[in-house]
Amino acid sequence: MRRLVLPFVIAAFVAFPASAQSLAPYKDELFAYPAILSSEGEAYRVVDYREMRDINERDQVPERRVQGKYVSTGVRKTQQDLVLKTDVGDVRHFAVGKTEGATVIVLYLHGQGGSRKQGVEDFTFGGNFNRIKNLMADNGGLYLSPDFSDFGDKGVSEVAALIDHYAAQSPAAKIVVACGSMGGQLCWGLARDAKAATKLSGLMLLGSLWDEAFLKSAAFKARVPVFFGQGSKDPVFPIDKQEAFFRSILAESKSYPARFVRFETGTHGTPIRMTDWRETLNWMLSAK
Repeated sequence: MRRLVLPFVIAAFVAFPASAQSLAPYKDELFAYPAILSSEGEAYRVVDYREMRDINERDQVPERRVQGKYVSTGVRKTQQDLVLKTDVGDVRHFAVGKTEGATVIVLYLHGQGGSRKQGVEDFTFGGNFNRIKNLMADNGGLYLSPDFSDFGDKGVSEVAALIDHYAAQSPAAKIVVACGSMGGQLCWGLARDAKAATKLSGLMLLGSLWDEAFLKSAAFKARVPVFFGQGSKDPVFPIDKQEAFFRSILAESKSYPARFVRFETGTHGTPIRMTDWRETLNWMLSAK
C-alpha cells in the first residue's frame, strides 16, 4: 500500500496539454548552448563555456542568484512538497506539475550533500532548475526532486518506488531520470534494475560518473537513451574517463542512442547550469 502525505501544498496546479514527443519552447534563446567549438554529428559536441560570461554576466549574484529574466516564479503555484509512503520507507519529494495524467515525467537526483530542495531552487545554477520546472508545468508534465537515504541499493529502491507510484498515476508518460554528480550511482542502479529499466525513456548524467556494468544492464538492452554533460576541468570525475566510457557504449553498439556534451573549461557543476533541458528531452522522447 502506498499513499501520499502532504506536509504542505503550495497551491493547486494548472497545466497545459502538449505532446510528450515535443516540449514547447521556454526561454530557448536564453538557455541555448553558446558556440559549438567542434562536433561529431549530434552524438558528441564541444560547447564554448566561459565563466565570466556564463556565470558572472548571467547572474545578479554569481552562483547564488541569476538575473530575473531567466526565471518565471509563477511556476511555484504548481509545486508541492510531498511524502510518499512505500514498502521501502517514506520518500519525501517535491512535485511540480501534474501528479496524475502527466505526458512526461522528469526526475532530478541530487549529489553528495544535496537534498530534494536543490532540484527546485529557482535562482541558482543559472535558473536551469526553474526552466525544467516551467517546461514540465507548461507541457502537462511532472517534475520530481526527491530525497533518498543513500546512493546505494536503498536509495535505488526508494527512487524506483517513487517512479512506480507516478508511473501508475500517469501510465502514458515517458520517464527520464537526470542525475547530478554522485546521484549518477542511482541512475546506474536503476539501469540495472530490470523492473525500473522498463519504465525509463532516458538517463541524464550531469557532471557524474561512469559504470561499466551498464553495458550488460537491462536499460542498455532496452536501448534507453543516455546523455552525458561534463565539464572539461571537472576535478571530481575526470572527463577523460567519462568520454572513454561514452565511446565504449558506441563501440558496443554504433547506433546506440547516446550523446555527449563537453563544456570546455567547465568544472563540476557546469553541466547542471548549462545543459539544455528542452533539446535533450525532445531528443530522448523521440528516440524511445
